[in-house]
Amino acid sequence: MSKNQELFDRACHHIPGGVNSPVRAFGSVGGTPRFIERAEGAYVWDADGNQYIDYVGSWGPAILGHAHPEVVKAVQDAATKGLSFGAPTAGEVELADLICQRLPSIEKVRLVSSGTEATMSAIRLARGFTGRNLIVKFEGCYHGHADSLLVKAGSGLLTFGNPTSAGVPEDFIRHTLVLDYNNIEAVKAAFAEHGDQIACVIVEPVAGNMNLIKPVAGFLETLRELCTEHGSVLIFDEVMTGFRAGPQGVQGLTGIKPDMTTLAKVIGGGMPVGAFGGRSDIMDAIAPLGGVYQAGTLSGNPVAVAAGLTTLKLLDNTEFYQQLSAQTQKLAQGLEALAKAEGITFCTDSVGGMLGLYFSESIPTSFAEVSASNTAKFNQFFHAMLDEGVYWAPSAFEASFTSGAHDDVIIQATLDAAAKVFKKIKD
Repeated sequence: MSKNQELFDRACHHIPGGVNSPVRAFGSVGGTPRFIERAEGAYVWDADGNQYIDYVGSWGPAILGHAHPEVVKAVQDAATKGLSFGAPTAGEVELADLICQRLPSIEKVRLVSSGTEATMSAIRLARGFTGRNLIVKFEGCYHGHADSLLVKAGSGLLTFGNPTSAGVPEDFIRHTLVLDYNNIEAVKAAFAEHGDQIACVIVEPVAGNMNLIKPVAGFLETLRELCTEHGSVLIFDEVMTGFRAGPQGVQGLTGIKPDMTTLAKVIGGGMPVGAFGGRSDIMDAIAPLGGVYQAGTLSGNPVAVAAGLTTLKLLDNTEFYQQLSAQTQKLAQGLEALAKAEGITFCTDSVGGMLGLYFSESIPTSFAEVSASNTAKFNQFFHAMLDEGVYWAPSAFEASFTSGAHDDVIIQATLDAAAKVFKKIKD
């Protein structure tokens, strides 16, 4: 028996499902999860010593590659001074300054410990600021596991084919209006009927939790116009896309300015860090200045902040993003050409360091279209690539990620593996 299987069997005794986050269980692709022992650059190694080219990247944070020496050094240095204080530090001030400088839509920012905490807090603040209860989200967009957001959400819930979560009261659901992503007319209809009740619209400006789905022309613009018209707060959930889709996230690529932004992943450099920020008048409604309460014992953790600061400073390089985007496109186009050569229905899309793989005729624009793709074929592809030493996101409903460590050699090795796999899985 492999060490991975032994560890998984052991984990199942005391950890529900054997994992601490559902998608890790390989529930949608089948097989035994890989227990990772170490990572470096573009590679991870599992408990059996197998090496994989990694396109999960800790689900986005590892944009510089795993265990970047400067980030590791920053963490080591910070740790020697103490792991947490429960008091303010200079580092969190510097990180806040840097975030506000990089993202002009953010005038003030509050650090938290996760993306879920960031979105949960942002929504509470939007409700407190507007005095309204109703929120709008989009099917297939995942914003963490706060109760009011687990309504036809994406990510791990989609993985298990369960569009809602048990344990969420009906009263929470009735305050959450779920619309189809990219459906402009549905948004207009919702605001026409409920505009004066809508506290906020929360959206992944490029979705990454129902695979990679880009906004159609006019979608984000419509959200901005209607939120402005009706006094609702527009929240861009850039937990995944922030500093990954581009140097200013999706808001920088589109020029659309949200009222609030939620961040995590990249800003922690691999450590647990989240943030929510936006207009000063909104942010000043949070405690201790305002009546909306939010707190976190480990918020602004000095070790995590050190990792995030170092990562963001290393990303202050336009050429880095140009190169990252070019490598991701090279991989996407290469995969598509290889699949086409074998007559396999397959297409790809990318933005910055994010990659979407779809076993479908055309690039999906909604959750329904993603759901109609050939997930069985994806599962075949996933396991065959794993056997060839390439680790993709273990779900057809998840984007994959590249990093600065994915150089030409690694991209070519991935394409060489894919050439074998597409021949193997063709009908």
